[in-house]
Amino acid sequence: MNTETEKDAETETHTQTRAGDAPLAEALGITKRYGPTVALQDGRLTVRSGESHALVGRNGAGKSTLVSILTGLQSPDEGTVTFDGLPAPPPADRDAWRRKVACVYQKPTVVPELTVAENLFINRQPTVRGGVISWRRLRTEATALLDTWDVRVAPDARTADLPVEDRQMVEIARALSFGARFIVLDEPTAQLDNREIERLFTRMRALQASGVTFLFISHHLQEVYEVCRTVTVLRDARWITTAPVTGLPHAALVEAMAGEPVADTDAVRPPAPADAPVVLRAQALSSRAYQDVDLTVRRGEVVGLAGSSGSGKIELAESFAGLHNPVSGTAELDGEPLPFGDVPAALRAGVGCVPRDRNEQGLVAGMSVGDNATMTVPERLGRYGFVSADRQRDVAGALIERLDIHTEGPEQPVHDLSGGNAQKVVMARALASGPRLLVLINPTAGVDVKSKQSLLARVDQAREDGTAVLMVSDELADLRRCDRVLVLFHGRVVADRPAGWSDQELIASIEGVDRG
Repeated sequence: MNTETEKDAETETHTQTRAGDAPLAEALGITKRYGPTVALQDGRLTVRSGESHALVGRNGAGKSTLVSILTGLQSPDEGTVTFDGLPAPPPADRDAWRRKVACVYQKPTVVPELTVAENLFINRQPTVRGGVISWRRLRTEATALLDTWDVRVAPDARTADLPVEDRQMVEIARALSFGARFIVLDEPTAQLDNREIERLFTRMRALQASGVTFLFISHHLQEVYEVCRTVTVLRDARWITTAPVTGLPHAALVEAMAGEPVADTDAVRPPAPADAPVVLRAQALSSRAYQDVDLTVRRGEVVGLAGSSGSGKIELAESFAGLHNPVSGTAELDGEPLPFGDVPAALRAGVGCVPRDRNEQGLVAGMSVGDNATMTVPERLGRYGFVSADRQRDVAGALIERLDIHTEGPEQPVHDLSGGNAQKVVMARALASGPRLLVLINPTAGVDVKSKQSLLARVDQAREDGTAVLMVSDELADLRRCDRVLVLFHGRVVADRPAGWSDQELIASIEGVDRG
């Protein structure tokens, strides 16, 4: 987008509000450096009361830095932050910051073993004489708080037992209890399926009607169009544009984020040959999560698994990767029995896997990029159980180049990487062993546009190399890469959609409206 267009878009946003109406929150001219690294330069954000404002950009664009400054966790080297036209509180006054703004992060900050009530008032529980906690008052005040904001969660429920969306609402209620009416939602839908996302959006709209304002951060751009009024784009640690969502077409938004037009990722690809050999064959496979599943995946075929959170799709895919042991049925990989309930055995049999949560299941945070990328191929790194540092560096370097992982080198700690590059490390490890079956579970969750494009290109390459691919995803864009999509509903396969399906057809099957 050119500068003149960007200025026009920003002007249009500001004219939507009353003249002289101070923004609820505003950051101007924000610069933040870490040594020689400029994390943010000329960061800008203006959020008006009552709106849902999106903040988007590729990983590394400066979003996290801006949010940390906007929530008082860090101080800018240059620039100003104001709330309702008044300067932000001093950095040390955390209570004052909590009354202004709160952030609900992708990773929950609640204590899972405590009850909802205990989490709502942690470190500020009501007490009686002598400083003893009044459990009756705690439950009463928690109930009143939940009722005020229509959060339908039992105060005595153990937080660990709640669905992700309810844990998020508990965090929002806790933030509101301090007096904050400005909530930052950082990738709130990353672990939710379509039905849960819609419920979250419904709750957001209800809270907006009650006077709550949201800053919404997401890599899923369709959600930005669905729930937000205004969008601000950061790129390369700089502000690029602020515009009304309705006036910014999808292609223009992607271009503003990437700095260049992004290639069409939905190009038509020829289907896998009908006579290609079957790599994976499952018959009458059943467990507590799914029943009587029959499926095949051929050499060079990408088969998608779709469904709601309770459909059994993730458990089914994880079974093929050795994470679960079905109670009945069989599965074969190239005609040989596939071992269940044994991840190393599944790996030896020729299964590579990208698990559903890269942070909890996919990466060893205390290890390097090279260690993480090569841990599935120790036999290639040395003999008799000894790892050659030079050999590991060579193998890891080749994987880094193959996956276009932006890193300082194999020795860099993996926890220093952006989300997109961290996911590429997980994909690199899955591909390192040259699997015959590649199991992908939400492979593009929580990554930016360019990283998503790169990861899906690796899926295409695996397909062209003759790998059988089984991909679970809640993203319709991911599923369009598939030769066909199996839809599970309450644990049973209810539809087998060949490539070319419409969104309405697939969603109807996922929701159980059309069982055809």
